[in-house]
Amino acid sequence: MIKFKEFKDVCERSIKMIEEAGILLTPEDKLKVTAADFGLNNVKKEGIQILTMFQTGRIAGKILVLLPFQTEPEHWHPTVGDDAGKEEVIRAVSGDLYFYIPGEDNMKEGFIVDGKDDCYTLRHEIVMKPGDQLELPAGTKHWFQAGAKGAVMYSFSTTVTDLMDQFTDTNIVRETIIEKEPSSI
Repeated sequence: MIKFKEFKDVCERSIKMIEEAGILLTPEDKLKVTAADFGLNNVKKEGIQILTMFQTGRIAGKILVLLPFQTEPEHWHPTVGDDAGKEEVIRAVSGDLYFYIPGEDNMKEGFIVDGKDDCYTLRHEIVMKPGDQLELPAGTKHWFQAGAKGAVMYSFSTTVTDLMDQFTDTNIVRETIIEKEPSSI
């Protein structure tokens, strides 16, 4: 569970980062920014902030934000029913973004979250600069991390099935639970 105050803080910081990246947000967009802590209760270490710009039955567009040194846990988008799984294109917009996919170990910029060597098995690093783009076929295991500047990116994908994502870390709970807002007295 993520504390309401922390949820609000990471969302507000993410809105600021999106706007500093030159992306115009409407007041409605700002209300739709959310955070995922994956049930790990440390969103600033392992988590991500998400603004779903659009989602139809076939495609979706999101803005993803990682705060400085924040990590999106290792995961993949599995086959769901007759759907082969979510295909995704990531396009870096601003900041420092390190992406990890299957391949030879060449990890230099990023780091493995303390005590989680078994949960972050991929070490093939792709350093993404603003404007760089990466295509992830359905079922591709991956994780990503921000450097000191944090990172803002676009995610364009086929049908979103995020709650069906599979994670290497068996402690992850995909649905984020937010503590209720404290009432004013």
